[in-house]
Amino acid sequence: MFSLDQLSPTITDMIRFDHSHVMVTFHQYTKDKPATVKKALADTICSALEIHATLEEEIFYPVMREIDKGEPFVHKAEPEHNDMRRMIEELRATSGADPRHDKVMLELMRDVIHHVADEETTLLPQAETLMSKARLSELGAQMTKRRMELVAPKVGKLAKSHAVGFSGSTTAVVVGVASALLALRGLIRKPRGA
Repeated sequence: MFSLDQLSPTITDMIRFDHSHVMVTFHQYTKDKPATVKKALADTICSALEIHATLEEEIFYPVMREIDKGEPFVHKAEPEHNDMRRMIEELRATSGADPRHDKVMLELMRDVIHHVADEETTLLPQAETLMSKARLSELGAQMTKRRMELVAPKVGKLAKSHAVGFSGSTTAVVVGVASALLALRGLIRKPRGA
């Protein structure tokens, strides 16, 4: 029998996957989309970024700070997350029809791309050098468990935003809804012996 640690992607692979998901969603956002689609895409992006930032701050960054106290990126990452949260708050308070919405979304996109580039070229390779594959997988399992806890209360909203935001892509809608249902199913299962 395999443990979750053995089956889980590494924490660094999970972080890269999150980055890819947000980048794909960013690329769906254009100024000429209907306001409801822009708002749905923004909601999808904002929720994904909030969950991702929480996971990094709770699980990944503390471990990296402990392993390499001199790494400068880890110390600037959380303030960058806070700037991102400020923009998310502004996006949520702005209609998709408001020109300010587009401006804030493009600013958020620029900052996230910069942050992702720093993580993927510096911090993630460093983690893979300093930690064993088993430790990276163990942290990946912790991240998976915590992600399910963070996603559970938002499953319906996430599925709806994903469906509206990716309305032109049937595959994306099916994958989004199926992912949400699987995530919820995993949270509802009773542990063995319970």
